[in-house]
Amino acid sequence: MKNLGILLFILGLAFINSCSSTSNKPVNGKAANAEVKKGITPIADPEIAVIEMEQPAFGTIKMELYSNVAPKMVARFKELANEGYYDGIIFHRVNPSVIQAGNSDTKPGKTPNPAKEGDSGKPNVEAEFSDIPYDTGILGAARTQDVNTANAQFFITLKREQGFDNKYTIFGKVIDGMNNVRTIAGVPKDGEKPSEPVRIKHISIVPRDQAK
Repeated sequence: MKNLGILLFILGLAFINSCSSTSNKPVNGKAANAEVKKGITPIADPEIAVIEMEQPAFGTIKMELYSNVAPKMVARFKELANEGYYDGIIFHRVNPSVIQAGNSDTKPGKTPNPAKEGDSGKPNVEAEFSDIPYDTGILGAARTQDVNTANAQFFITLKREQGFDNKYTIFGKVIDGMNNVRTIAGVPKDGEKPSEPVRIKHISIVPRDQAK
């Protein structure tokens, strides 16, 4: 009986240790909480992103990009835009905080793939958090609970969102067309999904001085 008690005590300690380790389980080999770059000033790239909407009423949205803050996410966004990935994708999530797009399952005629959850098929992008505040018009990278799962989806903030600070990669900001962002945010919705598709026609990456 004494030996049995010792054995049970040892097994109990092992169980407690296993539970405590899973609460800070590494994600893709890294801790669940990503490092936050502090004191960094965003420097706009020579190129900007121009979102052209399928419906003329929604106009265009121009965004500067910050490679010095989030080089990996900016590179991914430019790559996907140049490949035409965003053509036909809708803003599938609209609420008082953000408008969000980038889910490939929302393309016309696309059959959703639950295993991929509408991503680009490319590897995920690791978190590139900074202490830049989430003010109005910030371009952020959407992700899951895993901080290292940014991929193709992005969102634009409609107002100051302090709760997003240090938690989502910032990689740009709207410099023209914020009124169009608000128009998109104001469409009739079923929950967070627009009742009618609000579809992106194309995202162009162009030199700032050539943007019309």
